[in-house]
Amino acid sequence: MRDMMINAMKSYYIGLVNKHLVNIENMLTRSVGIGEPEHQDVFSALDVEMEKLANCNDKLMMVGKYLERSLENEKPKMEEKPKSK
Repeated sequence: MRDMMINAMKSYYIGLVNKHLVNIENMLTRSVGIGEPEHQDVFSALDVEMEKLANCNDKLMMVGKYLERSLENEKPKMEEKPKSK
């Protein structure tokens, strides 16, 4: 169950990272599509999206650093058998 939850978190954050990358790419290539008055400043809109991307990426890295590694530590280690001479 723990493995499934960790994999679900990773998938969720990867999806969000990809979502924000698409939004950033769209703003960079089609900035005329930002038409609302509150989004006239393309750089501010890009900065907001970059902040969201960084937040999701940080969370994804935290899952890998703190949760996945502890999974590896929990696995039983095979003891090496002494070589016979």
